[in-house]
Amino acid sequence: MKLFGVLFILIFICFVFAAPEVMLLKVYKDQNITGWVMSEKLDGIRAYWDGKHLYTRHGNIINAPKWFLAKYPPFAIDGELWTKRGDFENISSIVLAKTPGEGWRKIKHMIFDVPDAKGNLFERLNKLKPYTNDVIKIIPQIKIKSKKHLQKFFESVVKNGGEGVVVRDPYAKYERKRSSKILKLKPFTDDECEVVGYTKGKGKYEGLIGALKCRLKDGRIIKIGSGLSVEERKNPPKIGDIITFKYNSLTKNKLPRFPVFLKIRYHK
Repeated sequence: MKLFGVLFILIFICFVFAAPEVMLLKVYKDQNITGWVMSEKLDGIRAYWDGKHLYTRHGNIINAPKWFLAKYPPFAIDGELWTKRGDFENISSIVLAKTPGEGWRKIKHMIFDVPDAKGNLFERLNKLKPYTNDVIKIIPQIKIKSKKHLQKFFESVVKNGGEGVVVRDPYAKYERKRSSKILKLKPFTDDECEVVGYTKGKGKYEGLIGALKCRLKDGRIIKIGSGLSVEERKNPPKIGDIITFKYNSLTKNKLPRFPVFLKIRYHK
C-alpha cells in the first residue's frame, strides 16, 4: 500500500506540473499572409499562466513574487516575460531564480493570446483588456498591408536591436502544437537543443570545453563549438540545459550546418 501511495503521488505531481501544451511557431518562408497581422518577436522568457500558476514552456514553475501575480486573470494567458530589447540574460537571471528578487519590478508579461477564449485573436485579447495593468500588457498586433510592409517592419525591428517578427492569421484558433498559422521571421535560422555532454578543448582552448554535445528534438546528437566565449568554455551550460543555436542551412542528412551557440534558453 505504501508503494501504491508513493506511485500515486508521483503520478499526481507529473500530471499537475506537466509542460503546458502551447502554440509553437513555424518559420516564415514567403507564405501567403493576406489578412494576417504582425508584431515584434520579443526575446524574453515564454510564460504560460493557467489561471493559477505561471509556467515556462517546458513546464517549470516560475517563482514570481505574490505581488506580481496578484492581479492575474482566472483564465489562461500566453506571452513573454520581458523588459527591453537585448536584455535576455538579465531577464533569464530574474525570472528563473529560485527566490524572486527586486528585478521583477522591471518585468512585464507581454501577452499575445488568450488560449481558451472564444472568437478570433482580437476577440480573445479583448477578454484580457480589463485585466491589463502595470504588469500585464497586450502586444500590439499590426495589420499587414503587403509583403513590402512586412519587410519594412522587419528591417526596422532588427535595425533597432529586436530579435525578429511574428506573423499570424488572426482568424485562426489557438493551436496547442507547432502551427502553420503563426510564423517567425528572423535574420537567421535558429533552433533549440539539450546539452548532454562536452568535448575537451585543444590548442588555445586546452583545459577548457571544446564543444557542447547537444541532443536535437529528434534525438540525434550534434556538436556546437562556435560562438562560445572563453568564459563560457570555462563555465559552460550545464547538462540538461536547453540552449539556442543558429545555423546556415541543413546538410543532406537534415542536420544543422555550422551550428553556432547563442545563449542558454532554459535551465532544466
